[in-house]
Amino acid sequence: MKVQRSFSEEASGALYLVATPIGNLDDMTVRCLETLRAVDVIACEDTRQTRKLLNHFQIEKRTVSYHEHNKEASGNGLLQWLAEGKKIALVSDAGLPAISDPGADLVRDAAAAGYPVIPVPGANAGLTALIASGLPTDRFVFCGFLSRENKERREELERLRRYPETLIFYEAPHRISKTLAAMQEVWGNRRAVLARELTKRYEEFARGTLDELIAWLKETEARGEYCLIVEGSTGEQEAADAAVWWEGRTVPDHVDAYIEQGLSKKEAIKQVADDRSVSKRDIYNEYHREKEGLEES
Repeated sequence: MKVQRSFSEEASGALYLVATPIGNLDDMTVRCLETLRAVDVIACEDTRQTRKLLNHFQIEKRTVSYHEHNKEASGNGLLQWLAEGKKIALVSDAGLPAISDPGADLVRDAAAAGYPVIPVPGANAGLTALIASGLPTDRFVFCGFLSRENKERREELERLRRYPETLIFYEAPHRISKTLAAMQEVWGNRRAVLARELTKRYEEFARGTLDELIAWLKETEARGEYCLIVEGSTGEQEAADAAVWWEGRTVPDHVDAYIEQGLSKKEAIKQVADDRSVSKRDIYNEYHREKEGLEES
């Protein structure tokens, strides 16, 4: 067990986790600026992006790259500097470092080695979207980015299906429609909010149900990174929605819907059998009988 008292004495080597604005530069706090001016070096997700911020506030400071693809080598170098007594600020491109980025690895290693890890808080996109969403804020779960792979994404959604807490996700514009469709398929038609361009001039919140947001995006170009806030499970809603989505579909359509989500045909047939409370053999036979009939016609 280790106890860190961040300000009990002047630490020689220390890692500062410094928040940066998520859009509006006026959200940069005085303490964040003072910390960036005081440290020996700034570790950045993207040195070019951080340099724009430093230039805006007239801060002359050495920057080094620390990101997903070089975190092992760069992390070792940063730990060595901490051992030499240097003060290092870790920043991400926007918001709090170590949230959905490799900074968490550096924090773990620095803390394990006994160096002070000192948070210098500020803006965070997920919480900014949550408090303006209109959905419950008393309990929530931050989920970050879902897997890009269909099968893994479905498994994650199945795991989260019964969570009663409000759920917070990040998503890229080219994947947002597919993600909403996958959520609707697994969870049913929950309330949800899409937030983009937070704190910027074109800040936008789209509030509705998953069905409504899916339809809206068909008429609206998806642009910018999204924060997606989704209502948690209500229990009754989950039971009703789970029964509704495949009702009226033929067995082949039901199976094909799961295959489109990334399941193998064998896995899809098993899931359909579970949904309909019949044997896998019955589903297999009906699936192939109808498919063969369509091919013959």
